[in-house]
This record gives sequence, structure tokens and C-alpha cells, in this order.
Amino acid sequence: MAPANPNPLRTIPARLQQQLQFLLEIDRLKQVLRRTYLLHEARRENSAEHSWQVALMANLLAEHADFPVEVARVTRMLLIHDLVEIDVGDTYIYDAAGQAERPGRERRAAERLFGLLPPDQAAEFRALWEEFEACVTPDARFAGALDRLMPMLLNYHKEGQSWREHKIHAGQVLQLNCKIGNASQALWEHAQQLVADATAKGWLRKGNPEEASHGPVATGNFP
Repeated sequence: MAPANPNPLRTIPARLQQQLQFLLEIDRLKQVLRRTYLLHEARRENSAEHSWQVALMANLLAEHADFPVEVARVTRMLLIHDLVEIDVGDTYIYDAAGQAERPGRERRAAERLFGLLPPDQAAEFRALWEEFEACVTPDARFAGALDRLMPMLLNYHKEGQSWREHKIHAGQVLQLNCKIGNASQALWEHAQQLVADATAKGWLRKGNPEEASHGPVATGNFP
């Protein structure tokens, strides 16, 4: 009688087992839906798709940064920046109440998720995530700018579908995305052109954020 096959998880080093466990856990990011719609389909994008796209964006658009950036670090930040949404979901940038609670909830999620990794990688990934959230270093500022620009591009080229659904004002979009200009004036000028044209076409409501009838404007997190 042939011996039973051993459990493959018992035959690999503990470090590799932790790394594989982390990789399997982050597969759940594919289930987290955002408010932005896919350009060529009717469904909304998920956070894994968003993370892939902005990471590629960093490799394409680094030449437009107003200061030198380390593309590899920016890419890594963008690949991990939304992993915490596995536990807490995506917080819409225009949801003021959700934004107020977001930092604490995401910090607890970061502790759990990065805690699955071996200690050295847990510390490395957590430090990159914290740097992105602080948005102070050149790499983090550029990463954050791309994270804000990509939803604007999709919204505009989807004829403002998400903006229209949530009755978003042009002033809100400009206010909450103006930090793009702290990383790239060229990208910010393009973003402003998108907002102006979307407003003219009726995809964005006219007016300033304080004139919005649906509640206060959220600040802080990237879309």
C-alpha cells in the first residue's frame, strides 16, 4: 500500500510558508470593489486591478515628475498601498464620514496583513505603506499623485459615470485631487483640463464643494 502524500505545507521552510500564506491572503483584494468603472465593461473595477494599473502608470509617467523619483520604490508602494482594503474595503474619497474613520481601521488592517510575513519583510512592507500614507517623500508624493489621477482618467473617459451617479461637483474633484500638482505640474494641468471639459459636458456638477447638497467633502485618502 503506497504511503499517503505528505502535506506540502509541512515540507517547506517556515519563511516560505509565511510568504505563500501572504500571497494567498492578498488574493482577496480582487474581491474589493471601487466606485470607478472599467473603461470597456459595465462593471466596477476592483482594488487589485487598480493597484496593477497605477503601478504600471509609475513606470510610464515617471518622466513627468517634477523631481527625481525611484521608480522601483514608487511601483512597490503602489502595489501594496491598498492591501489594507482586504479587511476594511475601499473608502470612497467623497465619503466624509468614512474618511474620518479610515486611518484607524486601515492601521489595524496593516498590522494583521503585514504581520503574516516574515519579520524583515513585514517591517519593509509596513514602512513602505506608512510612507505612502504620509505622502511626504518625493516617491510617496508621486505615487499619491498617480493614485489620484487614474480614477479621474477613467471617470472622464467613461463620461463621468461614477461622478454622475454620486452627484459630484467639479470643485470637489479639484479640491481633493489638487495634490497631483505637488508632484507633477504637467499631470495636474491635464487633470484640470479633464475637470473643465467634464463640467462643460454635464458629467460633473458645477459649483464649489461647500455648495454640495449631499454633505461635507471628504479629505485625506486617495481615491
